[in-house]
Order: sequence, then C-alpha cells, then structure tokens
Amino acid sequence: MRKNIIFIVVLLSLTTLWAQDRKPINNQENIPGRNEAGNSEDSYKSLRDRGDKREKPPIDEYSIITVENDTTYVDTTLTIQKDYNFNYLRRDDFGLLPIHNVGQTYTSLEKRDEGDHLLPLFGARARHFNYIEARDIRYYHVPTPFTELYFRTTFEQGQQLDAFFTVNTSPRLNLSIAYKGVRSLGKFQHALTSTGNFRATANYSTKNERYSVKTHFVSQDLSNEENGGLSETGINQYLAQAEFVGEEDEFTDRGAISVNFSDAENILLGKRFYINHQYALIKKTDSTNNSVSIGHILDLTDKRFRFTQAAVAPDGLLGESYVSASISDDVALEDFSNRLFVEFTNSWLGKLRVSGGSSNYNYGYNSLLSQVDESGNQINITNRLQGDVYAVGGNYTSEYNGFQLFADGRAIVSGDLEGNYFNAGAGYDYNKKYKIKAAIGANSVAPNYNFLLYQSDYINYNWQNNFDNINTKTAQLTIEAKDIAEVQAGYTTISNHTYFTKNTNQAITPMQASEDIEVLKVRLKQGIEYWKLGLDNTVLYQKVDGGENIYNVPEITTRNTLYYHDHWFKKAMYMQAGVTFKYFTSYTADGYDPVLSEFYTQNTQEIGRFPQFDIFFNAKVKQTRIYFKFENIGEAFRQNNEFSAPGYATRDAVLRFGLVWNFFL
Repeated sequence: MRKNIIFIVVLLSLTTLWAQDRKPINNQENIPGRNEAGNSEDSYKSLRDRGDKREKPPIDEYSIITVENDTTYVDTTLTIQKDYNFNYLRRDDFGLLPIHNVGQTYTSLEKRDEGDHLLPLFGARARHFNYIEARDIRYYHVPTPFTELYFRTTFEQGQQLDAFFTVNTSPRLNLSIAYKGVRSLGKFQHALTSTGNFRATANYSTKNERYSVKTHFVSQDLSNEENGGLSETGINQYLAQAEFVGEEDEFTDRGAISVNFSDAENILLGKRFYINHQYALIKKTDSTNNSVSIGHILDLTDKRFRFTQAAVAPDGLLGESYVSASISDDVALEDFSNRLFVEFTNSWLGKLRVSGGSSNYNYGYNSLLSQVDESGNQINITNRLQGDVYAVGGNYTSEYNGFQLFADGRAIVSGDLEGNYFNAGAGYDYNKKYKIKAAIGANSVAPNYNFLLYQSDYINYNWQNNFDNINTKTAQLTIEAKDIAEVQAGYTTISNHTYFTKNTNQAITPMQASEDIEVLKVRLKQGIEYWKLGLDNTVLYQKVDGGENIYNVPEITTRNTLYYHDHWFKKAMYMQAGVTFKYFTSYTADGYDPVLSEFYTQNTQEIGRFPQFDIFFNAKVKQTRIYFKFENIGEAFRQNNEFSAPGYATRDAVLRFGLVWNFFL
C-alpha cells in the first residue's frame, strides 16, 4: 500500500503540472469577477497596491468552503447559537449529556446519525464524538491571513485550546493549519483526558479555473484514562453526601470516592490523507450554459484503537483474562478508497454526477484465537476481515425559482460485503422567510467491524459474527418560518438493529434485534426577541415502538434559554447575560464499557428527570468573544447525586471561562 501512495502522489503532481494554463495572460485581460470561493483576483491587486492605507476587506470575502463547494463566510458575531457551540466539540451539543470530565464520552439522549456509508464503521464509537471525519473538514479562501484562537478552562490541571491559521499565498492557492488540544485531570480518580486533533488543508485552482483541488491531512489521538465508573462502595459514598455543601462530608472531594479500577487507559489514533480534484473538459462561460468535468476522490484512512490495563480488573468486573497482568488489546483498520466521477452542469437542468470506485479494507489483529464453548466445541476466531468492494453511484441537484430537487445514492456491485443507500427530496424557499423540505431515504450496511470481529485478553470479549445488514428507512419533513419557529419531523424504521448488551453472566455481547424498531422524532426550535430580551427554545420528542428495552431514549428533551442583550460603553462592547435550563425525562440510559469504548443496552438503572441550570455572561469586544458560564449552578446549593450514565457521575457546579479571538492581518 505504501508503494501505491508514492505512485499516487507522483501522479497527482504530474496532473497538477499538466493542468496549468501555460498560455501567457495579458494583464489587461478581463478576469472573471469571482471564483467559486467568492473572491475576485482584482481585489487582491487593489489590496496590494494600497500599501499601509488599504481598507479592511469585507467579511464576506473570508470564505469557508465545504468539500461539496457550499460556501459561507467567517462569522464574528455573538449570538445564542455561538454560546451553544462554545464547548469541547465546538458544535451544538443538544442531545448529548457529558460524563464528568472534559474530553470523555457523552450519553446520547438522541441516537447519533453516522451519515450514509457503504462499509462498516470502525468500532470505539464512544471515542468518535470528537473525531474529525472527512466531511467535517473545511477549506478556505481569504484576502488576508486569518487566525482564530479558542481557549476554555477545564476541570483541574488542564486547558482547552484550538488554534487555526489560514492564508492565501496567491488568489488561487489557500493553505490552512490547525490544532485542537485538550488536557484535563478531572475531579474523580483516574479520569485524565488528553486529546489532540491536527489538520492541514490546501485549496487550489488554476488561472483558467479548469482544474481545482481540495486536499487535507489529519492526525488525531484521543486518549482517556478509564476507571470503570464508581464502585458499589463509591456509589454509596456519592449518594450519601451531606444535603448541603456547607456541612462536613469527606466525599465532597470527588477524589476520595472509590472507583472500580485505576490502571486502565484507551486511545483512539487516526490518520487520513484525502484529495478531491477535478478538471473541466467543457467550461461554463457567458456564452454557454453547460459544463462537463471529470474528477477523482482519494481517501486513505488508518485507525487504531488500543485498550491497556496493568492488572486484571478486580472482583471479576470484566471477567476472566488469558493473562494475569498487562492487558493489551490492539485493533487497526486500513481503508483505501478511490472514486472517479463525471459531472455535468446545466443552468436549467441542474447538476448531475455519476461515479464509480473501489475500496480496499483491512481490519483486524495480529493473532488467531481458538476458544472452547460451554458445550466443549472448539471455536476458531480469525484475525482479519479484509477485501475489496466496487461501487457505483450518483447524485443530482437542481434549483429554480425557489424550488429545489435533490437525490443521491450509491451501491456496492461487487465484493465481499453488500451495501447501498439512496436519498431523495424536494424543497421550496418562499421569499427567504418560509421554507419547506421533504426527504426520504433508505440504506443497507453491515454492522460496525467490532460487532463482526473482536479479540481481547479478556475472555468474554472475543467473538466473530455473521450478522445481517442493518436496514434503515427514513422520511423527514422540515418547515421553517423565519423569526417564528422551525419544526422537524422524522419517522425511521430499523431492521436488524445491532447493539451491545450484557448476558446472564454479566458479560458484554453483541446482539441483533429480531424485530423492527420504529422511531418518531419531532423537534421544535424557536427564538423570540422583544426589546432587549430573548427566549430561545429547543424541544425534542421521541417515541419508540418495537425493540422493547433495546433502543432506549428519553421521551422529552428540552433546552430553554432566557437572556438579556445590549450594547455597553458607547457600543464598544456587546453583551449577553442569561440562564439556560436543560431537562430530559427519566429513562434507562445505555451503560458505558471501557474495554470496547462502546455503550451497551441496560434496563436496570434510570437517569434523568433532574433539571440543570447554567448562568452565563458573554461579551464581544471588536473581534474577541468572551464567555463566562456557571455550569449546573443548582448543585452549588446542594451536593450533586445525579448520573450521566450508569455508574458515572454527572458534572458538579463549576465556573468556567473562555474566549474566541479572531485576527485579520
């Protein structure tokens, strides 16, 4: 595979040189006003000629571009949504309940949407909340160098930092580099988190705009110490605290509470090289409405998950082990994908892309395993799942007078695995104030790799399964009325739902549901402002039929924010201050397993039905946004005895500070 990488890099270099327009260009020649990023070459010339007297470019020229070429621009405003996004994940975490330390996993009050994919996903999904996928990468186009610094305090001996820098070395070439790092000791024993996400991107197009390329490299390491949650003694200590903070209780010091073990750690490592480039055979001009392009997408991903423990877990918590000490489970995945496509665009008919490609996958371990079952039969567990698949697909988009049509799909046509997905829908945008969109979808994909094959030094964590594909059908309707409300309603049917649970011996085991599961979700988002007051509401209703005690979610989840906002100090500072209320109805939440770094279904312990209040004060001074938040303030007046997952305490009251600082050079 390494030889293939070298060959591809050389090939891409030659392709880039070939794609350059070597024809001399007269400086007086008319150059198109804007490229796909929304910036003109003339603006760069004028900025360069102005010298020290140059004016600051408008903010909408600092473009942010997705791999699908959807373009927005840098936003330095301060809104309530920015407050919701100011967290470890740097995105809205509604529907996620964090475990007690920053950088640990989350209980999903709403099951995660993993996106459409044809191949099984890598395991350790509880470690993937902060894992940056290819679809999460953004590319840039800026008239001047741009920097963003994010900082926030953590829990005990640590900080969060996300530093980003991008520059256009020319109007056609943009480079960016960023690193997000987190280290937090936490308040409980053996809960240290240490994570890092490095990413670098390049975005380039030739002068004649026929050839364009977007590429990135990402390296990630997400490490967590694991304590197995509170022990039975620790749970009693946690629940038996004094009712008021002022009373003496040794267990108000969370480090004094007993945990299950203090010598385990797991880490998720990932590296990815990605390139998406295309060449216009027929270029769209003022005289023609058509364009035809050919393109190529390469994705080379390596992932590794490792669980280590100095000694076997006490009291048989994780079962018996093949070794007496130095537990070490190590699994890896190499995924090498190539896709070729042809894209046709017409101003009236829309955009159609047809693609075909292959993927080579190699998942597994470096050892074979033989076991004897309860009946005395020998079971051989392989060490590898590997092979090639070939897939075809396409997507279509069109927009005319506010109407939108869209469809996309892919299917495996050859290989050792089967899989497909299809989505279609339509929308209408009336006067940019009222929007409606309806969509349907269906997909069939094999369960994640760790359901199919897993090996461990712990005897109970070894299996090889031949599960059926998980089949999902969805229908969704979205209605949005600007300044009034947005309503999303979705109905999903899941066949062959795959999950982890504990068997009669209290051992984690993968299972596949024999009955269909039906999920109804209705989400209401509403923002109201009057004078200098605002009220922002998000409410989620979920109803599950079938799969009793398998697919567990709370029926109601809500977040409501009441705030005051105004300009102070002769409008030199804009501020927000308010309170956020969070609540979800009680339910039997999934438990967390540290060996797999996965959640498993359990039906004995309920969590929920406890309100949480956050008080915040946010301010914006020039290009700096400052955040103060007193999280879970209600627990400052009485000791916290709630759980985020069975055996894992929720966060105590804490005052946190942070900022986001933008520089425009």
